[in-house]
Amino acid sequence: MVDAPGVWSTLVGQSHAVETLRQAVAGHGMTHAWLFTGPPGCGRSNAAVAFAAALQCERGIGCGDCHACRTTLAGAHPDVSVTRTETSVHYIDHMRQLVRRAGLHPVENKWQVMVIEDADRLTRGEDTRTANALLKAIEEPTPKTVWLLCAPTVEDVLATIRSRCRHVSLATPTTREVTRFLVERDGTPASVAAFAARASQGHIGRARALARDEQTRNRRREVVAIPAGLTSLGACMNAAANLVDIAKEETAAITERANARDLAELDALYGDDRKARISRAYRAGLRDLQHSQKQREKRRVMDVVDRSLMDLLSVYRDAILLQTGGAGDLVNEEVRDTVADLARRTTPESNLRRIDAVFAARQQMQEFNATPLLALESMMVALRV
Repeated sequence: MVDAPGVWSTLVGQSHAVETLRQAVAGHGMTHAWLFTGPPGCGRSNAAVAFAAALQCERGIGCGDCHACRTTLAGAHPDVSVTRTETSVHYIDHMRQLVRRAGLHPVENKWQVMVIEDADRLTRGEDTRTANALLKAIEEPTPKTVWLLCAPTVEDVLATIRSRCRHVSLATPTTREVTRFLVERDGTPASVAAFAARASQGHIGRARALARDEQTRNRRREVVAIPAGLTSLGACMNAAANLVDIAKEETAAITERANARDLAELDALYGDDRKARISRAYRAGLRDLQHSQKQREKRRVMDVVDRSLMDLLSVYRDAILLQTGGAGDLVNEEVRDTVADLARRTTPESNLRRIDAVFAARQQMQEFNATPLLALESMMVALRV
């Protein structure tokens, strides 16, 4: 099922990357900073954490069974720090704290491993202060510190940082590899696994969600049905609103639970004393918490919207495939008749323009902070058949 056992067993279709990392663990080509890149869902973060576990492994191979491997994979190893952001950026204060921790001697005398997910979020536009806070630590590392950064592409990371990292490129797993992974590792029925593998387009996390949850599959069906119905201005406006509603509905329960947990932790910090609850420090903490919660909610909604846009793109990709007689399977094979009808009513050139419109909407929301509803309304009008 997998390219290698032990800590590497969850990396699907990444045999070349796994071999590079195993050689480094064995002492061939080891360096203090690594940059893992690849498309969403390919397993960048999983690869970085697996590498961290292998570096800490008591047997020196990433066995997956020893205490060091198990605690690293569980996020509990004292010398492995995994930094992820639930907002649109990494904050400079957090990065400075991370740099200070990186300078500590490892508790178990092997490596101090610092994993940073979404390293592309170290910069925002022209603002490189957060990335620069990390730069000196990577330029002048302590002997037992290893930095593992994860980003979609090398260009997403500040040039002065990426030039000091060894690059590991991960590929999108094939549909066959994802199907086999779901069947053999998760026990998913073959037909469901095949659908999830196609629909996820190589995104392992998305494939598992589609395979396990009927509601997730139903929401995707709603999204891929949108292109065929964009026949009027009203339909375009409704489709945009529905996409935003789907995103908010999907994230609401998670956001509510997380917000309640955060508030409970803040209240526990200040106790039951009324004076403490009305103090300036408590109010400042509450204000910071509410800001963080808003940013986190926005990020989650944007992530769901972005995933829906990728599902829309798959429909136009399939239509072009049918129109041009291209080789390959349809991503949306289960709705082939609907895709074929769309193909008859459009041209390959017009569908390429629709794909451009989807990417333009993504750019407006991700880079220019456009309101999702407005960006999606503009996009849907451009997708009108």
